[in-house]
Amino acid sequence: MGSKLKITGWVSVGVLAGALATISLQTAARNTLAPLPLDELQQFAAVFGVIKSDYVDPVDEKKLIKDAISGMVAGLDPHSQYFDTKAYKEFREDTSGRFVGVGIEITQEDGLIKIVSPIEGSPAFRAGIKPNDLITRIDDATTRGMTISQAVKRMRGKADTKVRLTILRKDENRTFMVTITREEIHTQSVRGKIVEPGYAWIRVSQFQDGTVADFVKKVNQLYKEEPNIKGVVLDLRNDPGGLLESAVAIASAFLPANSTVVSTKGRLPEANIVYRATPADYMRGASSDPLRDLPPALKKVPMVALVNEGSASASEIVSGALQDSKRATIMGNQTFGKGSVQTVRPLGPDTAVKITMARYYTPNGTSIQSRGIIPNVRVDDTIEGSPYAVLRMREADLDKHLVNGDISEKEADTEREKAREEARKRLEAEALKPPKEHKTPEFGAKDDFPLVQALHQLKGEPVTVSKTQVDRKEEKKDDDDSN
Repeated sequence: MGSKLKITGWVSVGVLAGALATISLQTAARNTLAPLPLDELQQFAAVFGVIKSDYVDPVDEKKLIKDAISGMVAGLDPHSQYFDTKAYKEFREDTSGRFVGVGIEITQEDGLIKIVSPIEGSPAFRAGIKPNDLITRIDDATTRGMTISQAVKRMRGKADTKVRLTILRKDENRTFMVTITREEIHTQSVRGKIVEPGYAWIRVSQFQDGTVADFVKKVNQLYKEEPNIKGVVLDLRNDPGGLLESAVAIASAFLPANSTVVSTKGRLPEANIVYRATPADYMRGASSDPLRDLPPALKKVPMVALVNEGSASASEIVSGALQDSKRATIMGNQTFGKGSVQTVRPLGPDTAVKITMARYYTPNGTSIQSRGIIPNVRVDDTIEGSPYAVLRMREADLDKHLVNGDISEKEADTEREKAREEARKRLEAEALKPPKEHKTPEFGAKDDFPLVQALHQLKGEPVTVSKTQVDRKEEKKDDDDSN
């Protein structure tokens, strides 16, 4: 997936892992314990003892235990994870949408950290940071060669503390320093605008605690601006997922009452659930239906949902529900294919384990695990095509991914490997061009090719469909990787 991440004291994981898992927080770990394999535990104790006594440097035994637990959980699948104190705190911040930081959205360019946009009202916004600015230093550390996650950590911090950024503004040919005071920021996961008279664009970038409220506010603003909306484009591109209930709510905003949105199936009775377009399934403890104030017209307005390889997890739930109910035309590229549900089991006051407990299924009973949502209309990223789509990571590329039982074809796709090699060569050639010649259009901009095609679809005009896209199939896994 793209490397775009938000920095507001948190990391919005990109397409690589489907980003935030579809999760539901549990209040306590299960009390039932399976019988313990004593021989293997004795072996573990023996290895622990050898490391403690013979390793070249002294080791912290608590760290050894923590690393062993982390490895045990990580060996299950790409989305199960052990949270130590720090990771658990960050995870809870991620899903809340409130973070302490400077308030910028970033990517990478030419080995440096590039600002995509400051979040409106954030400290970075007030400091005059602009899109396309390059961060060359964070405090005293150069960003040359720094990963995005490393930059995230350096720009995090406690509220009311300061971070100094050195900014290169190419279009003004100058470098300057700006000192920003960190503060708590509420990220806006919903954007939208009237792109043409009668046509609205609504983008959901992630499903967080505040997403439903942001969505309702934005929809009402758009209908106030344009009371006679004739078509809506719901943009879920590069949406890595998030909270299951938030996804159910967004789908419910468009679907008839009590429609099936998604179902989950797992080993435990509590993992076998059908979620419907009803307040009981998406209110998350709210005292009243958060969708009650939406315009009734939203249930009937013609719509297109835009997706791509970066649409994962909760965004696949929404697009799958809209597709199966024939409520929307799904347009774009085949989605990421994360069809598993994670639950968070607290192990104490400040640690937890996130573990996969179910697969989810679209209303028609289709599992999209490692397959994704196949668009009704395939549309490329640009008018020239989607030359780099084949290089993007998907669920089927992840080590130890869950197998989709509905897919019988697991042979390696040699044609795809050939396409990958061609894409790599083209990408190398593009990298040699000046930056201004290979800029990616911003989502929602006038030159956003998939959005233009979505508007054509809504108007009944000809759509430029892809001539090159083919289904990504689940690839055969090595024996060593099977679960």
